[in-house]
Amino acid sequence: MREKTKCHILSTMNSDMTQRYRKFKRSWGSYYAYDNLTGNSVTLKTRDRNEAELKVQAMNETERQPAISLGLARVYMNAADPKLATRTWQEVMEHIVTQKTDSTRRRWEIAIKDRALDGIRRLRVAETRAEHFYRALDGGTVSTNVYLRRLHNHALGMEWLLKSVIPRLQWPRPVFKCKRAITAKEHAAIIGRELNTERRDFYELLWHTGASQSDAAWLVADDVDWTNRTICYMRKKLKSRGTTIKPALIRFGEEVEAILKRRPQTGALFPYLRTVRAGDRSTEFHQRCVGLGISGVSLHSYRYAWAERALKCGYPERFAQQALGHNSKAVHHAYSKNAEATVPSLDDWEKGWKQRPEAGGQRSETDVLPMPKVVAVDFLTQQAGVTDGHGAAALATR
Repeated sequence: MREKTKCHILSTMNSDMTQRYRKFKRSWGSYYAYDNLTGNSVTLKTRDRNEAELKVQAMNETERQPAISLGLARVYMNAADPKLATRTWQEVMEHIVTQKTDSTRRRWEIAIKDRALDGIRRLRVAETRAEHFYRALDGGTVSTNVYLRRLHNHALGMEWLLKSVIPRLQWPRPVFKCKRAITAKEHAAIIGRELNTERRDFYELLWHTGASQSDAAWLVADDVDWTNRTICYMRKKLKSRGTTIKPALIRFGEEVEAILKRRPQTGALFPYLRTVRAGDRSTEFHQRCVGLGISGVSLHSYRYAWAERALKCGYPERFAQQALGHNSKAVHHAYSKNAEATVPSLDDWEKGWKQRPEAGGQRSETDVLPMPKVVAVDFLTQQAGVTDGHGAAALATR
């Protein structure tokens, strides 16, 4: 009997050694698969012997007959989702476009026409490998990287991909072009040469408010509250996020007041510019820059310029974030009089800073609290003083 059992064990070991994977059980009860070729082991995530045997058997079958294994996988996938095994990346692109609206939809319609994505359009999602994506990324641009990653994440979220094609931390990092702010000298040159009053006022408003070009172009007279000297608008970029996003509220100074008085007092402030696409407004601005020999700037550079001016004159960061539309707390529910906080005019703040640069700008109870003084504390010394009974004296000297 013992000899028979011994022979059975030896035959089992010999059969396991002819296959690439074999199972074994750890001391804590979990089963693992051992790779006879590399010597590595991987958990089977089970304590059940029968389930472990089935998993190891599937691993060995895949190693011997990959084509048959792929066919079996398709059969199982079709049972769960009939299109899971046949869905292509072109269908994923089209599905994303149907979920978008307005300008976001137009950007996606342009993005999916990228020639670098031609290599994966007819590729089945379930059969995609990392080299397919890397080939598209090598032949593409920064936009290809950004939108391909979004396609990948959308397919994962819809559970059309069984696992990530490229792990999140392994995605190539997009390298954007350097962006810079437009300088006061460049802005003055553009304004001095601009003969169209609507465009000139538009560029001036961007300089003084830091608004995005779309937000500024779509301003109407009703957005201006002359009593409280504020401009209130909803950022078009955040429109798709629903009604929970509240508008920005910015107080304007004398310079913006002069611009607003030159614009129509009813209806749109910029009747022509709001009718053209953002790309057309950018092209017109670029043509003026080329004529003046200015390079490296766009309409978005006005936002960088506003932020740099704010930083230089000590404008509080929380107000700058509110004015630029990031992490906004200057909000109201329906009308500007219900706002929780109002962003002060940067122009007035900058004037106060130029008069008293050492004071960090204007200070008033209604605008901002005094800047707190930062004091370095040596906690180790402080703890030693408390231990010696001189803690109170140590704290009093700070």
